[in-house]
Amino acid sequence: MTYRREIDGLRAIAVLGVLFFHAGVPFLPGGYVGVDVFFVISGYLITGIILNDSRRGQFSIVAFYVAGSGGFFRR
Repeated sequence: MTYRREIDGLRAIAVLGVLFFHAGVPFLPGGYVGVDVFFVISGYLITGIILNDSRRGQFSIVAFYVAGSGGFFRR
């Protein structure tokens, strides 16, 4: 999947919504919306990775979780 700047921008806006909610900014009372948006975007990206790997016949659930662990399991 190619890098898409606009998706990073949407994720940043979602994170800011959560941060503003926890900071008590009065005009942004719905911090949970930021969490929902972040999870939807992450699900979109993860689904794209799984579908692309599956179409090429290279998908492995173990490799997927190891890659997603950020190296935690490779120590």
